[in-house]
Amino acid sequence: MSRQIISTPNAPAAIGTYSQAVRCGETIYMSGQIGLDPVTMQMVEGIDAQIVRVFDNLKAVAEAAGTTLDAVAKLNIYLTDLANFAKVNEVMARYFNQPYPARAAVGVKELPRGALVEADAILVID
Repeated sequence: MSRQIISTPNAPAAIGTYSQAVRCGETIYMSGQIGLDPVTMQMVEGIDAQIVRVFDNLKAVAEAAGTTLDAVAKLNIYLTDLANFAKVNEVMARYFNQPYPARAAVGVKELPRGALVEADAILVID
């Protein structure tokens, strides 16, 4: 099975040794996205703005792969403060349609660049 690297300037460039996403057959594996603005590569301010930016970044990578967030089968969310879980749910409902993907939300000590939230996803193309 061949691998195809997915990349777009509409999401932050990789800040390490990884690709924004990799397509293997009909499955797309998205790397974690944090609240970096893709133009400035600076972290947006505050948890609310970071949550929106994370989902905007995931959406941009999905679009670069020729699909939408409706193709997400599994979503992982990492929060430095689980008290923000309800905020993630509220914003997520603006980006995903029912039936929602499978999901995990995990509390973590810290994230790259001082991010407050990060998300990665696995998409399956029908």
